[in-house]
Amino acid sequence: MSLQTIELNTSGAEPKATVIVLHGLGADGTDFLPFGDEIDLSSVGPVRWLLPRAPVRPVTINNGYRMRAWYDVLGADLAKREDEAGLRASFAEVLALIEREIARGIPARRIALGGFSQGCAVTFGAGLRCPHRLAGLFGMSGYLPLAATTAAEAQAANRDVPVFQAHGRRDGIVALARGEQARDTLKSLGYAVEWHDFPMEHSVCAEEVRALETFLKRVLA
Repeated sequence: MSLQTIELNTSGAEPKATVIVLHGLGADGTDFLPFGDEIDLSSVGPVRWLLPRAPVRPVTINNGYRMRAWYDVLGADLAKREDEAGLRASFAEVLALIEREIARGIPARRIALGGFSQGCAVTFGAGLRCPHRLAGLFGMSGYLPLAATTAAEAQAANRDVPVFQAHGRRDGIVALARGEQARDTLKSLGYAVEWHDFPMEHSVCAEEVRALETFLKRVLA
């Protein structure tokens, strides 16, 4: 495992499910440590939260400044200039993390994968390409990367995976339209997408956390 990963167990008992959360650009796995307290999954049983840390790399759009990033951002147009190599490397890292959890005894159908912004993009990219049926995917304030190859590369095992998507109506970083485009593309490919939008910017709000909690309780039950 090359990814540094923060691990949080909600009880002393052996975990019965795992939730993986991928942070956004320039952030850190610690950003989502509060989810372990804010999201009550006691009805699911003992849960392991995994909060991986993206590698530190130069980010082009930020004048080459080095920061934690799942892939390079080459320009403001996220669709026309994508760092395909960086994206695919992160997909592979996350898929390896899922394989590790399966090896530790967590069934794939009890693993939920999600993320915020860049983490959302990697969630959709890796999750749809995962050869094991996962419990669910959740994307917050993000978009669908490498959209042109998704249909051809998506694995049959996850054709019916539940998808949660949430976005801020005033998002100035990843425009609401990009989130809606991802939703519409996923729906056109046959995925069941639970969509939410909130009166917020590029962030996470309490109402979103409650909606996510409901989603996770359902898919991990």
